[in-house]
Amino acid sequence: MRNSIRNTAVAAVSAMIVGMPAAQAQQAQTLNMGVGSPVTSLDPHYHQLSPNNAVSDMIFGKLVETDHAARNIPGLAESWRAVGPTVWEFKLRPNVTFHNGNAFTAEDVVATIQRLPNVPNSPSSYAAYARPIVRMEIVDPLTIRFHTAEPYPLLPLDMTNVRILDSETHANVTTDQFNNGSAAIGTGPWRVVSHRNGDRIEFARNDSYWGDKPAFARVNYRMVTNNATRTASLLSGDLDVIDQVPTSDLARLRRDPNFSVSETVGLRLIFLGLDHLRGADENSPQITDNDGRPLGRNPLADVRVRRALSMAIDRKAIAERVMEGAATPSGQFLPPGTYSHVPGLEAPEYNPDAARRLLTEAGYPNGFRITLAGPNDRYVNDARIIQAVGQMWTRIGVRTAVEAQTWSTFVGRAGRQEFSSFLIGWGSNPDASHPLRNILGTYSRERGWGASNRGRFSNAEVDALLTQSLSELDEQKREQLMIQAQRIAADQVAVIPMHIQTNMWATRRGLTHQARVDELTRAQDTRPAAAR
Repeated sequence: MRNSIRNTAVAAVSAMIVGMPAAQAQQAQTLNMGVGSPVTSLDPHYHQLSPNNAVSDMIFGKLVETDHAARNIPGLAESWRAVGPTVWEFKLRPNVTFHNGNAFTAEDVVATIQRLPNVPNSPSSYAAYARPIVRMEIVDPLTIRFHTAEPYPLLPLDMTNVRILDSETHANVTTDQFNNGSAAIGTGPWRVVSHRNGDRIEFARNDSYWGDKPAFARVNYRMVTNNATRTASLLSGDLDVIDQVPTSDLARLRRDPNFSVSETVGLRLIFLGLDHLRGADENSPQITDNDGRPLGRNPLADVRVRRALSMAIDRKAIAERVMEGAATPSGQFLPPGTYSHVPGLEAPEYNPDAARRLLTEAGYPNGFRITLAGPNDRYVNDARIIQAVGQMWTRIGVRTAVEAQTWSTFVGRAGRQEFSSFLIGWGSNPDASHPLRNILGTYSRERGWGASNRGRFSNAEVDALLTQSLSELDEQKREQLMIQAQRIAADQVAVIPMHIQTNMWATRRGLTHQARVDELTRAQDTRPAAAR
């Protein structure tokens, strides 16, 4: 297959370069991209992680796609509608083929949905998007109906998270087969040529793609997690586009006419997760008394302690100094103007004196010791943020050690509930059902909830409101249910919201990039600039 891809790419390049100056031909031939976060798998159903989703969107297609503002648009489905209270009908796009030439049909959709809850060892499962479906009905090869037990308004939104596989090629396929490239076959605009895990992925254009044709014949998609190296590679011409532009380099890149910066306020909340798994009379793994001895209890089980830790954080200072203006302090998952944003739920005010009083009231007048963990190669300034928070917590008497580590190590440990407190992010759909099901809902494999609820927060009222919202067809009523659930979670300090990131990319002169609120870095969003 790879020889076929290579030959196709060569033929495409040869056709383009006829009559084209050498410099232009080289530009049109290859796009060199540098991304700041590692891609952990090419299996599109293994791990709900933005870097993985970005690459999956290059290889695979979804029934429902999203535009740069996260609005639903037709993808492999041309249209969809509710044909009954518990039935959604999707009309599929004709004449679509997978990279191997197999035709896309409703059978592929059925096989894909059936796979979602059955991916072994998934650290953040996609099962939640299959659970509401009790039966799938193939009306004809290009028409499928999803039957749900109750009215379910979120089904089109759920489909924006599900990349479609080939029922023939991917029967019983393993995650390892995706990762070695042999199973990385989709309907998307790019074919995988090679994959060096944690280093780079090489793509060739899919000239049979049903949608807008990519502007480049080949893509080198490199994982460059070091900020200085990523910027230096752009400046030297080794890279054409980078994401996660280091905040320290923003001013220089904006001034330089040889580069352009594209940016937008995103949908990613950076927050602190807390240990809700251990009860009041249990030791939390990274909390001790001031002499380093086990406490015999978990201070984080007391909401007053959680509130104190939140109030001790100067979010404005972090946004202005650590993030250098590329963040907006927040008290919730969604930014203003989005559906189910909670009115009036602002970022908690910085108040260290009140935080100390709450600690005393909770029985910790002299504080305690805690470790704050986080990645050092995943989010913008992640290691610097936990250092800043650690200093702020120490000032109120909670002596904080900071433990920054690579994302690959961190995320596995977080998934095993090894931390007492940790920094992490969540890039939402613009609908609160997304964080409610994945972060705030009680962990349940049966329901598919809590796939990324690594702190194991659980609240019966939140669960009840979420359950009610998932079957509410009236959008205004559904929104109010989700707002109520979010207010309860915020009052209980389920997590400690920090800020919403500004998504930023930089490109060399001669290219344009479409910034996306979902922060996905995809080759199809970069094109040669229009001639002037």
